[in-house]
Amino acid sequence: MQAVEVKNLLEAQLPGTQVEVEGEGCNFQLNVISDELAGLSPVKRQQQIYAHLNPWIADGRIHAVTMKFYSRTAWVERA
Repeated sequence: MQAVEVKNLLEAQLPGTQVEVEGEGCNFQLNVISDELAGLSPVKRQQQIYAHLNPWIADGRIHAVTMKFYSRTAWVERA
C-alpha cells in the first residue's frame, strides 16, 4: 500500500479535508487538516478516519495508523 492511496481515499471521502501521509507498506502517520474534524472530540475524529480505513485494516493492507488533527490555521501556524 502506498501513502498516496491513503491520501487519495481520505480526501475523496472527506471533502474539505487535506491529508498529509507519511509511511509505506502497512504503517502510516496521518496529519489531517480540517476545520470540521478539528472541532470534534478526539474519539469522533478518529472514528471518522477509521470508518474509511477499516476495510484496508481488516484485510491487512494497513496495520498501524497514527493521527494528528489540525485546523487549517493551526496547520499553517505550526511551522
